[in-house]
Amino acid sequence: MDECECREMIRACAANDVKLMTAYRLHFEQANLEAIKLVQSGKIGEPRYFNSTFSMQVKAGIRTSREKGGGTLYDIGIYCINAARYLFQSNPQNVFAFSTMGKDKRFHEVDEMTAATLRFPGKRLASFTCSFGAADTAAYEVIGTRGTLRVTQAYEFSEPMKMEVTVGDQTTRRTFAKRDQFSPEIIYFSDCILKDRQPEPSGCEGLVDVHVIRSLYESARAGRAVCLERFPRRSHPSLRLEIHRPAQKPLQMVHTESPNE
Repeated sequence: MDECECREMIRACAANDVKLMTAYRLHFEQANLEAIKLVQSGKIGEPRYFNSTFSMQVKAGIRTSREKGGGTLYDIGIYCINAARYLFQSNPQNVFAFSTMGKDKRFHEVDEMTAATLRFPGKRLASFTCSFGAADTAAYEVIGTRGTLRVTQAYEFSEPMKMEVTVGDQTTRRTFAKRDQFSPEIIYFSDCILKDRQPEPSGCEGLVDVHVIRSLYESARAGRAVCLERFPRRSHPSLRLEIHRPAQKPLQMVHTESPNE
């Protein structure tokens, strides 16, 4: 839930020769890895700003409990933060945010919606809005000096993802079929254990995102921008991590139900 807990986990694993990986399934997913490659290729020019939305209607429960780690940034905003970081391949320097709880009784403990702006090196900006009380959206776009990249259903695991690239008056579109996103990260982590490799995304990758989230909430409370601690960026997700597994049929739930409405 905070940087101290993250660092304790990282130190404990290092001291006991235990592998630690943050379970970011999109680091192994083709559409997002292709987006990283395209942005870094220079096809849309120099990437200047990132914009994203991620929202859904949720039921009251773990996602709306402060004690259990609920709140939009911890749950879904982290996808937008991590996407901006891997698309820009750097860490933000300053952040600013607004949060609102609204009048809905589901959100008396946590934010219903947060909008954020992150300033990255190279005078680049990333902005996003995430919400627990709005219609389903999951998209991001990167606007460069020559063109734009847009990915829809970007953070989903139950829908095909779509990519649209526009340079000048030419637009190309591509659809990535639904696939199993959970088996690849488990396969990759198992290989790291068997072959004694350090995982990417590491525990430090999760630490950075938790630090950004905590700073955004601090900004929302204080009504001012917050400067971030500097972290070295050790590695980046790339297509070398892509692992394909076919989509699985929906499984029958046992003594549980979906947290979404």
